[in-house]
Amino acid sequence: MTRATVLQEVRQMRFEALYERRHRRELTMAEAAEMLGVTERTFRRWSGRYDAEGIEGLQDRRIGRPSGRAVPGDETRRMLTWYETRYIGWTVKHFHERWQQEHGGTRSYSWTKKTLQAAGHVMRAPRRGAHRKKRPRKPLPGMMLHQDGSTHEWVPGCQWDLIVTLDDATTELYSAFFVEEEGTRSSFRGLQEVIGTKGLFSSLYTDRGSHYWYTDEAGGQVDKTRLTQVHRALQQLGITLIPAYSPEARGRSERTFRTLQDRLPKELALAGITEMATANRYLTEQFLPHYNERFMVRATELGTAFIPWVGTSLAEILCVQDERVVAKDNTVRYQGTTLQIPQDPHRFHYVKVTVRVHEYPDGTLAVFHGPRCLARYHADGRLIEAEVDTPRRKNPTPRSRARPIVNPRATVGETFSAHG
Repeated sequence: MTRATVLQEVRQMRFEALYERRHRRELTMAEAAEMLGVTERTFRRWSGRYDAEGIEGLQDRRIGRPSGRAVPGDETRRMLTWYETRYIGWTVKHFHERWQQEHGGTRSYSWTKKTLQAAGHVMRAPRRGAHRKKRPRKPLPGMMLHQDGSTHEWVPGCQWDLIVTLDDATTELYSAFFVEEEGTRSSFRGLQEVIGTKGLFSSLYTDRGSHYWYTDEAGGQVDKTRLTQVHRALQQLGITLIPAYSPEARGRSERTFRTLQDRLPKELALAGITEMATANRYLTEQFLPHYNERFMVRATELGTAFIPWVGTSLAEILCVQDERVVAKDNTVRYQGTTLQIPQDPHRFHYVKVTVRVHEYPDGTLAVFHGPRCLARYHADGRLIEAEVDTPRRKNPTPRSRARPIVNPRATVGETFSAHG
């Protein structure tokens, strides 16, 4: 029994009681109509129908009749068939967008949701708790960015980490890629992609992961005096690193990951992608543009806080930097690898000199003495030739005017005789 049928029966019972009191002259027509909640004209019309047809005259003839605006049954079945055969498990919003874009759907989101719920494909959402006010967005893009990683089964049987860097003002995803494990290298890669395309930003909001912050105990306060490699690089770039102390504090990035964990695995499965390299290309070329178009919001103020990057190579800052002391054989030991410093025209050797080893995200290495690069190496320690900062003479001496080689142990007389 539907709600409309129950309400109709209640109305009939109340009407019959008031109708009897009206005939006993206990109530006037106007009083009876007011108690029933209708106009006097409606009560009089119902009374006439009741006198002529009895209780059947009070039946609402609209109940049971199909609506003139009802969606045709074949269209409903076609929509349900698409969902059951290709999009099972998708959220209503995600499916509704795809159904309209690719399959010519014209019905509203509300109709789609109610139809899927009635068919048992989608569960009704639980009642929400008390309202909490969200932190206001930054007014300009580039004022604050979020960076975080999410471990999830993005493709069947594979647990990958998705590293995302997004803007607080617009929720635009500037960088997103899959890696085997989140860490310092993945953070540097995300920062490189953002700064390389957008420029320098003001601050970065992150969790208290060990590649961002040192903490004395898990879940404790961060130590702002001891800098991680990421914190050191950001400090060199003039970017403020801000720690978050709860998932609620990172609500904007947490909600983004909830959307990504729901949509991205389904999109990858639909495209038949199972390998990380292919998934990263799909992210950059197809998913991110569509995602930003759908979910990006407009900043509250015009303009941008990004500053174009000008200066030295960004790769020399966004890398792991460790100091080492050169051994007696003019080598440097780093992570179990021996790095041989080649012959240098500026000095005979660098024994006992403190140098700086740079480890880049691609695994290659370099040895620096102050601002000068002494040598670059492959990941296994092999020297990369012709990539050191060795200055060349602007005006080399012609061969015809080259001075003769003089024996440094020769006497003064022998030297003059050699020159003639």
